[in-house]
Amino acid sequence: MADGLRKGLTSYGDAGFSLFLRKAFIKAMGYSNDALDRPIVGITNTYSDYNPCHGNVPDIIEAVKRGVMLSGAMPFVFPTISIAESFAYPTSMYLRNLMAMDTEEMIRAQPMDAVVVIGGCDKTLPAQIMAAISADLPTVVIPVGPMVVGHHKGEVLGACTDCRRLWAKYRAGEIDDAEIEAVNGRLAPSVGTCMVMGTASTMACITEALGLSLPMSATIPAPHAERFRSAEASGRVAAGMAKARGPRPSEILNQASFRNAQVVLQAIGGSTNGLIHLTAIANRTSLRIDLEAFDRLGREVPVLVDLKPSGDHYMEHFHHAGGVPKLMAQLGNLIDLDAKTITGQTLREVVAAAEEVPGQDAIRPRNHPIKPEGALAILHGNLAPRGAVIKQSAASERLLQHTGRAVVFESVEDMTLRVDDPDLDVTADDVLVLRNAGPKGAPGMPEAGYLPIPKKLARAGVKDMVRISDARMSGTAFGTIVLHITPEAAVGGPLALVKTGDMIRLDVAKRSIELLVEASELEKRRAALKPAATPDWARRGYAQLFNESILQADEGCDFDFLREQGKG
Repeated sequence: MADGLRKGLTSYGDAGFSLFLRKAFIKAMGYSNDALDRPIVGITNTYSDYNPCHGNVPDIIEAVKRGVMLSGAMPFVFPTISIAESFAYPTSMYLRNLMAMDTEEMIRAQPMDAVVVIGGCDKTLPAQIMAAISADLPTVVIPVGPMVVGHHKGEVLGACTDCRRLWAKYRAGEIDDAEIEAVNGRLAPSVGTCMVMGTASTMACITEALGLSLPMSATIPAPHAERFRSAEASGRVAAGMAKARGPRPSEILNQASFRNAQVVLQAIGGSTNGLIHLTAIANRTSLRIDLEAFDRLGREVPVLVDLKPSGDHYMEHFHHAGGVPKLMAQLGNLIDLDAKTITGQTLREVVAAAEEVPGQDAIRPRNHPIKPEGALAILHGNLAPRGAVIKQSAASERLLQHTGRAVVFESVEDMTLRVDDPDLDVTADDVLVLRNAGPKGAPGMPEAGYLPIPKKLARAGVKDMVRISDARMSGTAFGTIVLHITPEAAVGGPLALVKTGDMIRLDVAKRSIELLVEASELEKRRAALKPAATPDWARRGYAQLFNESILQADEGCDFDFLREQGKG
């Protein structure tokens, strides 16, 4: 029997009075005793005028409520923080943990027997899943869905891979002011998340692979009627979970489900951010993501989804080709099909129902992959003792083994000021280095790792260079870019020791990133580093909490006090 309105009574020292008072006040909303005696499904409202990714959330909520009530339960909608990537200062990642805390505490504080969390834009789905795991209430996750494609001069456009590609052309002088303005109005033709394999799409696919959302929910376009039918079905599932008191996230998530998520992350050409978020999600359980094991999976799992930035198609094409169920069918024995899902089905049943679409080429068979290895590779070396990541599926083949001279930028601000200086001493064979852009250094680990090609080189036709940093980059970005160098420079990581003119060697096949400087010289440089001090931005409030508690990229950039005790 569900607890409904009796759950988590406010503490007045008299439980009967607490329930009496709760019912008295909620009846001000016009509810009947019949409605208030039902199991309760909480529904997060992450709509915001600042968040176009979530522009369809009001309609999703109405569909979920319909599904809940058709199944005999009572929906209660409640607000949480809403984060939109391009509107969050200094970066959305800075606010992810705050959203997770907000969502977790509101799930705990308010009476509900199950919860539906609705999210999409980059950091919202991971924040909500982190919260749901820690609260461990029966949970259904609903991604808002990708936007539909845009068009320009007969070419299909997608935010934001084509944002970056066309902006690079504009910087190189290949596109004029009038055309870039026209493009600006055509890149995002509807509400929803980026329609390429950015972080939002990556996290939606990971969520479905974990079994926390309904089949096909990752890929249905945001404006399509099917999105709202899926939301109604999600409401029905949530109502059933409320009545049955489960399954809870702790009953769904295990080693198999996390391994499946890692396989899917590699096979979709997923975002590098996906690894940070999946690590943080796992750390809310007793399980952990082993970076070495993840890299080994990357050598076994091919990229099968032909989607930008690793391929050519867009999310709606992936959806119409059969979505994540069809992908998992193509992955075959790489997926553990006995893993459970919130619907009560196993993945075996989900995969058996995958649609067969004749002639589709968005999801490749294993014997005809987009790339023979997975999207992401983990690098180590004296520059990254605890690891770094590269999206090899979106890199230039010729630069995957490269040795070049470092050109160092001390911060995002320094890079912004100097990268386009005509007098900057830089060539196409150099390695651009950005530091102090990690979790603490920036703060919030901004998506600044996609360093722009210096304008004088871009105008000479240079399209890619090796770029390394302790920052992140958008999953929509492309290029030979080493990210998440750990430990970051701001906490004394080796990246802090690099000087312009040093030689750096990248060898992705050997999973290596090395600073070619003698150890004795590096020790001298380390001795000369200034001791760490509390930065001015971290003097109060959430900023102080963030600075004192944030973990490094290899631990998911969660707060240290929010992790569960790990196994082993």
